[in-house]
Amino acid sequence: MKDKMIFDCIILAAGDFPTHGIPLATLEANRDRVICCDGATDELLRRGYTPKFAVGDGDSMSADTKKRLADRLILESEQENNDLTKAVKFAVSQGYRHIAILGATGKREDHTLGNIGLLVDYMDIADVAMFTDYGCFFPVSGRREIACSIGQQISFFCMDAAPLTVTGVKWQIENRTLTRWWQGTLNEAISENVTVETTGKIVVYQKY
Repeated sequence: MKDKMIFDCIILAAGDFPTHGIPLATLEANRDRVICCDGATDELLRRGYTPKFAVGDGDSMSADTKKRLADRLILESEQENNDLTKAVKFAVSQGYRHIAILGATGKREDHTLGNIGLLVDYMDIADVAMFTDYGCFFPVSGRREIACSIGQQISFFCMDAAPLTVTGVKWQIENRTLTRWWQGTLNEAISENVTVETTGKIVVYQKY
């Protein structure tokens, strides 16, 4: 389990700071490889961690923090991308490909939905997973086998109009185009390997 928690870097967004043991253990196991979205930096410092880099436009960071982290502050003033995307792109530019995202949900539902939806964009440049206090989101395209515990809750969110097939779950999906996000939610693994096939892009959610 410990090896599975090791990532090239952690990206901490400015949503709710993790409280569940899994994202907290992931943060601790990678504490010297944290890239902060600027709005999360003050809170990270209060929790006793120091980021390797802080990325964003700098408008959500205290003056004291800017001064303290001047040697690792990456200012990105463009407004075409949010701070999470800026942080992911910066991480990739540093050669990081295996990335865990924490703190990307909570506080505002519009930010939460936007951040989850961005996972299918990030999958083109990196291997990403988003850990929350309740489970893990990750993007999938093509065919993939997902390791599960029997009875584990799992959901599937189609991000385009491509057909989806899922086997190894209580309510199997056979070459079906899901037109609403709720249609693939609240499923349950009946096998230790759940198989997903799609020509499009989906986001999978596994509850802890």
